[in-house]
Amino acid sequence: MPSHLDDAPMAQEWRLKAKLDVHEPARALDGVLGRFRGPDVVKDVQSAVGKDAVITHDGSLLFAYAPSQQAIDAIRAEIESALASDQITADVVVGVWDNERDRWRQVEPPLSARQGQVEAAAARADEAVETRTLVATAGRIVRADFETAMLDGAQALGLECTVVEHPHLLSTQVAFTVTGPKRKIDEFASGLRAEGAGMTRADALLQASPL
Repeated sequence: MPSHLDDAPMAQEWRLKAKLDVHEPARALDGVLGRFRGPDVVKDVQSAVGKDAVITHDGSLLFAYAPSQQAIDAIRAEIESALASDQITADVVVGVWDNERDRWRQVEPPLSARQGQVEAAAARADEAVETRTLVATAGRIVRADFETAMLDGAQALGLECTVVEHPHLLSTQVAFTVTGPKRKIDEFASGLRAEGAGMTRADALLQASPL
């Protein structure tokens, strides 16, 4: 999932995001959360929300995550009640996690015609097929394992992938040419950087080992 709060477990597929119309949002959000986490509120919504709900804020925005629309609706009702008691208004957006596109998809309020056009254009761009060559440093000892891991990863993403043999590459470098949807190549590139860093550390440990 997604952002600083996208550390929420994958089971929490529904998200509420609220922007409060106040001068000091952090203080207001602390107050809202304090009341929401009170024993009476917890008792009232526990049956609908369950134990998997997460509610937090980053100082300016309030976020709630839940595993179902019923649960997020219950959370929303309690949050809006708490805000109303302080005469605070907020712009609330509810979304659901789109596994296919790896992002949040807005459900409520419905997207405007213009927003829908922008979303459709972004979706087309994500799905546009392209070919890209990516280079990573892996280390000499673990290079074969690195190549295998990335080729397997590309296959899992549905990408065409080949290892590039080029005389100008250093012995610790590996290059891959991948073809497929842009968003999947972006995901592959992110994994390539992470896997390369891990393999480089492993290579250094192996070289330092007396065995």
